[in-house]
Formats: sequence, structure tokens, C-alpha cells
Amino acid sequence: MTKIEPTVAAPASPSEPFIAAPSATGATVTALSAASRTEEAAPTSEPRKLDQLSRIEDKAARIEEKFARYEAVFTRAEASLERSAAKVETATGAMDFAGIRQEVAALRERVDATPRSATLFTTALVTAVLTVLLTILVLKFGVPGLFPGLLPR
Repeated sequence: MTKIEPTVAAPASPSEPFIAAPSATGATVTALSAASRTEEAAPTSEPRKLDQLSRIEDKAARIEEKFARYEAVFTRAEASLERSAAKVETATGAMDFAGIRQEVAALRERVDATPRSATLFTTALVTAVLTVLLTILVLKFGVPGLFPGLLPR
């Protein structure tokens, strides 16, 4: 098995950066020299390689664009979530739980103070009986100064 180790190539000019390139040992040197000989012999394969390289670059550019779009979407979603969390935090901070508890207790007292069905039924019965009795008394004795009694005594 052949071992490839990275080496640093010296730049051609001081303005170019250092380039890390793998160093070839043993059989890979002969394979590389054979490959370079075939490349020199067949210059028509080079346009195909350049075409393939340009397609790979195009695909990489499209992938980068998609990544940038997704990153923008996630950034907007994160900002929206942070705004919502801030609104919820503000709303919960503004709530007066003690005041709400007092209002609920006052409402419960008012509900408990309202008469129940037995009380309402008794009140209706007493009102009906008293109305009948007063009507009979008015008919029998009349209202002094307005009209005399209509029923015989």
C-alpha cells in the first residue's frame, strides 16, 4: 500500500500563498509520470475534464446558493421566534395574578350569594298567595275613596 504525505510547495512569486500538495512515493511517482505522458499524448481529453470541472463548479455554486437561502430562512425564523418569545415574556410579566385571583374570588362570592331554585320557588309561591289574598280583600272591602267592595259581605 502506498503512503501519501502532504508537503508544502514553495510559491512561484511572493504574492502567491503556499499550496499544500500530497507527496508521491514509490509506485505513485511512476503512475503519475505515466498519467502525465498520456495527458500529453491525448490533448483532446483535457476539454472534457475542463467541462466536467465546470459542471462540478456549477453544482457546487447551486448548492451554496441553496445553503444561503436556507440559512436566510432559518435566520428569519429564529428572529421571529425570538420576537414571539419576547412578547410572551412581556405579557406574562404584565399579568397581575394576585388581581386576577381577587376578581375570581369576588365573582365566586357573588355567585354564592345568588338565590338557588328552592329560594326562588318559595318566593314565587309566597308572592302568589299574597297576591290572591290581597285581591280578595280589595274585592270584598274595596279601596276607601276609590271604589266600594264588589263582593257581598
